[in-house]
Amino acid sequence: MTAPPETNTSILTVLPRGRHAAPRPVVREAQRARMLAAMVQAVAEKGYTRVSVADVIERAGVSRKTFYEQFANKDDCFLAAYDATVDDLLATIDEALDALAPDWLEAHRAAVTAYLEALAASPEFAKAFLIEVLGAGPEALNRRAAVQDRFAAQLEDVHRRARQDIPEIPEVPPYTFRAAVGAVTELVTVHVLEHAAQTLPELVDAVLDVQLALLVGREAARELAAR
Repeated sequence: MTAPPETNTSILTVLPRGRHAAPRPVVREAQRARMLAAMVQAVAEKGYTRVSVADVIERAGVSRKTFYEQFANKDDCFLAAYDATVDDLLATIDEALDALAPDWLEAHRAAVTAYLEALAASPEFAKAFLIEVLGAGPEALNRRAAVQDRFAAQLEDVHRRARQDIPEIPEVPPYTFRAAVGAVTELVTVHVLEHAAQTLPELVDAVLDVQLALLVGREAARELAAR
């Protein structure tokens, strides 16, 4: 049997048994976390279309019955894994933005760095998040679109704060924020395909250059870079 993935769900290996066993909800939550991690690992290794429920339960070290107690099918498990990991990713970015809130430019650089470092720290998730989701069916594409909208909302807030700091920056049409997200997603995806997710932090300056050119204009972006 394939060893379960190394994740923070290793609590399962030390749960007490017998009359000192952990409460059922604790066990279920730990099992769920292991299955979500196993799904991401399997998808990164084999590609979404080739992954089966058997791949997930083998890696997670659970029974088929346990899997179907929590998920309707493979798609349901993948969507749950996608939602959970994306929520963590967005929370990481928000924390970076909030930590340096008074300085919008430094906060934005910190957010970009946090995004790229999070993907670099979990190459399997990076592949599932950026590439495999595209072949996971209509509902997965809907979830991806919703995530892109959340990223766009973060950029809209960056633009608003930039204009408060530099009134000369013109307003931009709403679609600009979605376009900026798409441009960065393409840049990051190509890097993962051609190099490795672990080297994504190398793209910090490139991502900032693309985003600031769209959000504040190329001339203002150059001035900010000089600062």
